[in-house]
Amino acid sequence: MLTSKDKSETKRLPMMPVRDVVIFPHMMTPFVVGRESSVRALEEALASDKRIFLATQHDASVDEPRPEEIYPVGTIVSIVQSLRQPDGNIKVLVEGVERGRILSVGEEEGFFRAVVRTQQFKVEAGPQLEALVSRVGSLFEQYIKLSQNLNYETMIAAIRVDDVSKLADTVGANLQLTIEEKQDLLEIFDPVDRLTRIAEMLDIEIEKLNLDRTVQGRVKRQMERAQKEYYLNEKIKAIQKELGRGEKSEFDELRKKIEAAGMTKDAFEKASAELKRLENMPPMSAESTVSRNYLEWLLAVPWKLKSKEIRDLNHAQKVLEEDHYGLDKIKERILEFLAVRRLVKNPKGSILCFVGPPGVGKTSLGMSIARATGRKFIRLSLGGVRDEAEIRGHRRTYIGALPGQIIQMMKKAATRNPVFMLDEVDKMSMDFRGDPSAALLEVLDPEQNYMFVDHYLDVEYDLSQVFFICTANVLHTVPPALQDRMEVIRLSGYTELEKLEIAKRFLVLKQRKQTGPAEKELQFTDEGILALIRHYTREAGVRNLEREIGNICRKVARRVVNARTARTKETPAQVVVRTDNVGEFLGPVKFRDLETEKKNEVGTATGLAWTEVGGQILGAEAIIMDGKGKLTTTGKLGDVMQESAQAAMSYIRSRAQALGLPRDFYRHLDIHVHVPEGAIPKDGPSAGITIATAIVSALTKIPVRCDVAMTGEITLRGKVLPIGGLKEKLLAAHRHRVFQAVLPRDNEKDLPDIPETVRNQMKLHFVESMDEVLKIALERELPALPLEAPVAIPAQTGEEQRTQ
Repeated sequence: MLTSKDKSETKRLPMMPVRDVVIFPHMMTPFVVGRESSVRALEEALASDKRIFLATQHDASVDEPRPEEIYPVGTIVSIVQSLRQPDGNIKVLVEGVERGRILSVGEEEGFFRAVVRTQQFKVEAGPQLEALVSRVGSLFEQYIKLSQNLNYETMIAAIRVDDVSKLADTVGANLQLTIEEKQDLLEIFDPVDRLTRIAEMLDIEIEKLNLDRTVQGRVKRQMERAQKEYYLNEKIKAIQKELGRGEKSEFDELRKKIEAAGMTKDAFEKASAELKRLENMPPMSAESTVSRNYLEWLLAVPWKLKSKEIRDLNHAQKVLEEDHYGLDKIKERILEFLAVRRLVKNPKGSILCFVGPPGVGKTSLGMSIARATGRKFIRLSLGGVRDEAEIRGHRRTYIGALPGQIIQMMKKAATRNPVFMLDEVDKMSMDFRGDPSAALLEVLDPEQNYMFVDHYLDVEYDLSQVFFICTANVLHTVPPALQDRMEVIRLSGYTELEKLEIAKRFLVLKQRKQTGPAEKELQFTDEGILALIRHYTREAGVRNLEREIGNICRKVARRVVNARTARTKETPAQVVVRTDNVGEFLGPVKFRDLETEKKNEVGTATGLAWTEVGGQILGAEAIIMDGKGKLTTTGKLGDVMQESAQAAMSYIRSRAQALGLPRDFYRHLDIHVHVPEGAIPKDGPSAGITIATAIVSALTKIPVRCDVAMTGEITLRGKVLPIGGLKEKLLAAHRHRVFQAVLPRDNEKDLPDIPETVRNQMKLHFVESMDEVLKIALERELPALPLEAPVAIPAQTGEEQRTQ
C-alpha cells in the first residue's frame, strides 16, 4: 500500500451543474454562467466564502438537469474572478480546490445546495512511487512532443511538483480525453491509483499519436498510391467496425437491384463482379466513382420492362386518322405491322424510313404511331452527328465516359419496346472520329440488333423489340448499306386540296389555340386558305402554310385586344379571311404564276424538277444568234445537266432534215440555253427533253405550248428514258396549274402513287421518243424538208423571240 486514508470532511455548499467540461483540482478554468439557477448559486457563493461545488451533467443538451442527471463526483472550486456581461451572463474564472462526492442535494431559493464529502489521502514515499512518478513524467513529456496543442515549456513546468495528487490532476486535465474518460479520472480519489490509470492512458494516447504521425510521415514522403489506399481503407474499416456501422446496407441494396433487374446472364455476371470490386474499394476513390456510375447505368437500362402494346386495328386507324390527313400508304403499312403483331407472338422489330421534303409530317407521324400502339416515344436527332461514339458510347477507360445515345435514350424510355425515331438520318457525316452511319448498321439490322454492344456497358443489349423509325429528306446521302436495312416509305408533297383539308382540320385550330382568337372572332374561308397556299407559300409540306396562318391569327389577336382595351360595349366584328383581303394581313403576293402559263412562246419550254423540298417548275430558254456553232449553257447548271444539253444538241443535228432544218444549220449559228433562277444550282438528266424542245422551238420558230410541262432524260438517238420523283413533279405542275404533262413511257408504272385528284385533273402523255414529245409540246407540227432543199436559218434576236 502506497497510500492510506487520512481524514474526510463533510461540507454544505451551493452546487452548479456544468456542461461539456470536467473541472479538476488545482486547475484554473474560465467559463460563462447563463442559466438562472446557476447564476443564483454563483451569487450565493460570492456572498459567502466564494466556494462552490461544480459537477458535470450527463447530457449537455438538458437545460435544467435533475440531481440524478448529474455525476455524483465533482470539484469544490474557489471563485477567483467574476464579470457580469451586458447580456446578463456572468463570466467567471475558478480554481479547483479538491474533489468531493455528493451525499445529498436539495433545492433552496431556485438553486441546488449539496452536502459533499471530501477525502484526504496520505501518500507514503518509496521506490515504487518514485518509479511511477518518473514514468508518468516521461510519458507526458513524450505526449507533449507528439501533440500539437500543448506548449512544451509550460507543461513541463506545470508537472514539476512534489504533490502526487496535483501531478495526477495536472496531467489528467491536459490530456485529449472524452468527458466520460475525464470523469472516470476525477472519480478516483486515491492519488496513486489515479496516477497509475493516467500512465495507462498516456500509453494509449502516445500510441495513437505515433500512428497519426506515421500516417503524416508517409504522406509527406509521397508514399505509393496503393499503400496509401490500403492503409486508409483498413483504417476506415477498423473505425466502421468499432462504430458498429458500415456500407453493407448500400451494397446489399445494389445486390438486390441487380438480382431484380432481369439482366442477361452475361450482364448479371459482369454487374456482380463489378459490385464485388466496388466493395473492396475506398468509398472516396476515383475508381469507386467510375465503378458506381457503371453499375447505376446497368441498372437504369430497361432489361425486362415492356409497355403494354395496343394491337386493336380499329383504335390504331382511328388515332392515325385523327392526327394526319391523307398518307394512306403509310397508314396501311402501320396497320399491317399491327396485324402481324397480333398473329405472331414474338415478331422482330420493324425498321421504317420515312423519306420526304420538310413539313410533310414525318416526325409527327412517328408520334402518332407510338400513340396508336400504346408505346413510349423517344426521338434522337442525328443532324450534324459525326462521332461514332455518339452511337456506341466511349469505353470506360476514358475520363467522363458515358454510354452512346442509343442506350441513353433507352434509359429515358424506361421500356424495352419504345417507338424510337432517328431523325434526320441523312444529315450525318464522318470525320477522324469514325463514321456514325456505320455504327447504325448494327442498330438497324433485325438480324443483329438483339445483341447490340455499347462500348461503355460492354454487354449485349437486346434492341429487337424496338420499333425504329428513321426520317430523311433525301436518300442519296444515306449509305447504300444503311438503306438496305430499312423499309423506305416515301412521303411526297401534298396537293392543294390536301393542304386545304389539313389547314381546315388541324392548322387553323392549332394556331387559334396558340394565339387566342376564338372561332367567332376569326374565320377562314376555303378560298382564303387556297390564296394562302398559291400566293404565299411554295412548298411540298405545310410548315410555311402554318406559319402564315399564325401570322394572320396574331394580327387578329392584336385587333381583339385593342378593342377590349378601348372598353367599348360593341364586340369587335368577326374577321373573315377571303381571297380579296389576305393581302391586308400578309402584304404583297410572294409567289406569282409563271409567265409561261399565260401564252405560248418560241424557245421557252416548261420542265419539272425535283428538289429536297419537293417538286418545282423549271423553265428552259433557248435563243439563236450568228456565230460558229457554239453551244452556251447558263443558269448554274451541273455537269449532268450540261451533258444533257450537249446530248439534246447532238440529237437535233442528227435529225436536222426530219425537223425541217438544213444539215449544216449549226455552222453559222450560236445557241444559248439558259435556265432561270440562275443563283440556284441545278443538276440532273431529267431536263433533257425540256432543253431539246426549247432548242427545236428556237430553231424552227414554232412556239411551245404553255400549258404543257415535261420531264425525261434524252439519249443521242432521241429515246426518252425514265426519271425519278414523278409524284413530286406532277404535284408541282398541279400546284402551278399546269394540267398537261409529257412523261417517259417507263414511268407509267408509277401512276398508282399519284393522288387520284391529280390524275383526274391532269392529262398525262406517255412517250418513248423525242419525236412524240415535239408533236405534243409544239404549237404546230414541224415541216419536213426535202433531202436536197437547202434552207437558210436566220439568227433570231431577243426582240423577235418576244414578239412570237
